[in-house]
Amino acid sequence: MHAFRSPWPGLFVRVVAVSLLAWAAGGSTQAAAGGDRPPNIVVILADDLGIGTVGCYGADHFRTPNIDALATRGARFTTCYSAPNCGPSRALMMTGRYGFRTGMTGNDKPAVALLEAGRNTEVMIPKVLKSRGYATASAGKWSQIPLQPADWGFDEYIRTKASGAYWPTPDRNTYMLNGKEQEWPEGQYMPDLSERFVFDFIDRHKSGPFYVHYSLAHIHTDILLTPDSEPDSADLFSDNVAYMDKLVGRLMAELERQGLRENTLVIFTGDNGTYGNEAPRSTIGGRALCGAKGMLLEGGSRVPLVASWPGHIPAGTVCNDLVGLVDFLPTLAEVAGAEVPGGQPIDGQSFAPQLLGQRGTPREWVFVMLGRHWYVRDAGWKLTDEGELFDMRDAPFAEREATAGAEADAARRRLGAVLAKLDPASGKLGDETGKHAKKARAGSAK
Repeated sequence: MHAFRSPWPGLFVRVVAVSLLAWAAGGSTQAAAGGDRPPNIVVILADDLGIGTVGCYGADHFRTPNIDALATRGARFTTCYSAPNCGPSRALMMTGRYGFRTGMTGNDKPAVALLEAGRNTEVMIPKVLKSRGYATASAGKWSQIPLQPADWGFDEYIRTKASGAYWPTPDRNTYMLNGKEQEWPEGQYMPDLSERFVFDFIDRHKSGPFYVHYSLAHIHTDILLTPDSEPDSADLFSDNVAYMDKLVGRLMAELERQGLRENTLVIFTGDNGTYGNEAPRSTIGGRALCGAKGMLLEGGSRVPLVASWPGHIPAGTVCNDLVGLVDFLPTLAEVAGAEVPGGQPIDGQSFAPQLLGQRGTPREWVFVMLGRHWYVRDAGWKLTDEGELFDMRDAPFAEREATAGAEADAARRRLGAVLAKLDPASGKLGDETGKHAKKARAGSAK
């Protein structure tokens, strides 16, 4: 018996006759002969998980064997960028548009209100994919995005009212399921409850295609005991990293059990860097990353990105191209054969060809902002909104203020032209800083 059986089991199942996508050697996309539908898509979004907390990125103190297995059997992207905080990152991912366009520049109330005001003009991933017959579901954290998941196109959803929701408390003892408030039973671990929702949704829509936005609570604070923790555990943070990884493994096992693994694209990523209290031990090769969550530094926005799709993504692929969460909407649209929304700028750039081991058209730069501050970064240099130029050759461990010279001058002109064209200051901005934005904005010479 399924805990979340819909009263209308077949309502959202759409079996459509469309072609699978194939990428030609030059990175272009065309329909592949013989395909009968696009792939299922599951995006796993971890909370506050930077690269220094993931094994396959070289983490010294944490083990993530299931995430590592996804990379071994698929692709790992080394330079993926989010916003430095959860709300703007999630809006980036879902709309494919920078925060100064949607208004979601931070977690502050004015920024959230600006995104809500754009409800009738902003289009999120589920609506794009539904045009190709996808059943869509959101599970887990949603609190920084306004309204309900259904308002943005999700057919079904389960969500909590805040971040880091693991166990019920006297003042947090309900959750939302498809628009209805549900009692949160004592002793029920919310990540497991969300998992059961996801498995049930997959089971009911396995004739596909389906899209699941799986937003994990881990590893956001408060860091509490997991079902696997010893009562006297001395390292609850590691316990939570391990349980998060276990959830990834259980999802993959469920897809295998359902016979869906070969036609399911699974992408794992994070919404921003590791939380500051744990950043010092989230080292790689004995070195701490520069910055942490909430900072406009590498450690605030450089996040893991791992993708697996057996028979399509070459095993063991490592891609060093610049990518960002803003690229998810056009990438998933290309994979599904859907149209990217028109009528307004889409800042994302599809990395679908790179997923399949093709060259594609790599990004030349990434743009990152929080509140009323931002920077643009290419492979070697970073220019901030205040004109500070940094040498990024030792990133993500250090960002050194650039010295004068022909190379630095060329980088300043090149990146300055990007910022001038984007013109973030003329867009929709939230409050004066954006939550946490006052912390170490620009660079570090350590």
